[in-house]
Amino acid sequence: MKRAVLLRFMVILLLALVVSSAFSYYFIGKNMLQHDMSAMLNTIHAVDYALDYSGNLQEQVEKLHAEAMDASSRITVISSDGTVAADSEVDQVDSMENHLERDEVREAFETGTGSDTRSSESVGESMLYVAARSSNGSYVVRMAIPYTNILDYMISIFPVLLLGTGIAFVVSVILASRFASTITTPLKEISAEMGKVHGARTEFSFKQYKYKELNVIAETTVKMAGEIQAHVEQLEKERKIRQEFFSNASHELKTPITSVRGYAELLDQGFIQDEATKKDFYARILRETDNMTNLINDILMISRLEAKEAEVTFSTVRIGPLLTDVFESLEPIAADYQVMLHKECSPVSIEASAKQMRELIMNLVSNGIKYNHPGGNVWVEVWSENGRLHIRVRDDGCGISKEDQERIFERFYRVDKGRSKKMGGTGLGLSIVKHIVEYYNGSILLESEPGKGSCFTVELPFKKRM
Repeated sequence: MKRAVLLRFMVILLLALVVSSAFSYYFIGKNMLQHDMSAMLNTIHAVDYALDYSGNLQEQVEKLHAEAMDASSRITVISSDGTVAADSEVDQVDSMENHLERDEVREAFETGTGSDTRSSESVGESMLYVAARSSNGSYVVRMAIPYTNILDYMISIFPVLLLGTGIAFVVSVILASRFASTITTPLKEISAEMGKVHGARTEFSFKQYKYKELNVIAETTVKMAGEIQAHVEQLEKERKIRQEFFSNASHELKTPITSVRGYAELLDQGFIQDEATKKDFYARILRETDNMTNLINDILMISRLEAKEAEVTFSTVRIGPLLTDVFESLEPIAADYQVMLHKECSPVSIEASAKQMRELIMNLVSNGIKYNHPGGNVWVEVWSENGRLHIRVRDDGCGISKEDQERIFERFYRVDKGRSKKMGGTGLGLSIVKHIVEYYNGSILLESEPGKGSCFTVELPFKKRM
């Protein structure tokens, strides 16, 4: 990766240097031309200052040129009518043609200064001409130097610019290599760290890097690994729950089926002759089949709630009348266990399934009755607060230990397994309560202490679940 990044950077850098150098050559050459033209104007002004226009101009020009100027340069003095008054390269100026139509001369007479580049007919080579009007205004003093084009200047500075470009390129490549390392090295380290993952191992040890984006990659990797690990753990937990569920369901169904089969065989083989005993066996068979029916119905209800496929008919459920109906249904059981039921209900309604609301309250209250002691109490309070329905079911029964509280909502989990079976429960009541609460996006809180009873508080939103 580093090699690819560096190669692309070098191509881009080389292209940028070529383009910038081309522009630099052009503008530097042009600036040098302007500098030479300015120097030529200064020389022209010096010559103009030194000339005595009332004397012999040819002799003066030749003397000035010989004493103070380069041999390759040329000085020409042109009068206002275009005739050449003096020239440092031509002795017989009378034979020279009229210069009034020369661009630099005409421009100098009109504006004060002028310039042009062309081939000289007198000396036979390309020249740069710069002219300026004399101080008395009657003449134009012109200076010329050999000149091909602007490339002359560019060629002269090419070695220097080439050297500078080469140094810049080498330094840039070195810096680019170091810069590429600051990116590729962390990526290699991150990749190597991720490559250490085996199986369920998702622990990473990343450094803090110079660039925030690289740290974001590392942090995102850690976050994703954590989410994957959590998902795997959740799947494993659900697998164990399903496995335990099937095992428990099989066990819960096996016991009553065995009992029913035993009673049926005894009746079928004619071992039981006493009518009272027969009736007792029939009653036991009916009771066991009722238990199996209740268990299967509870399992189906939990399955539908978990799959969000429960066929629910929503209506406005008035909690007061519903609670009265639940109390009437549970009064016989409460009387058997010698437990008093108490209720305090505000006039509240919720948009929900009446069947599910009844199931929720029924399971909580029946648990409070069954896990109580003679002379115990179950209190049910219902009220509205902060736009949510609150249902609190409290008892002064046996209570639940901290260890059991963590598993109390699991399917088939019983705090006192022997007592629960004697009471005929399926072990799914609180699991059904939890699933109904989750179905309505609500919450349930358990507070309990062994020997001091338990308190379940359910909160449900009044708005219909979407």
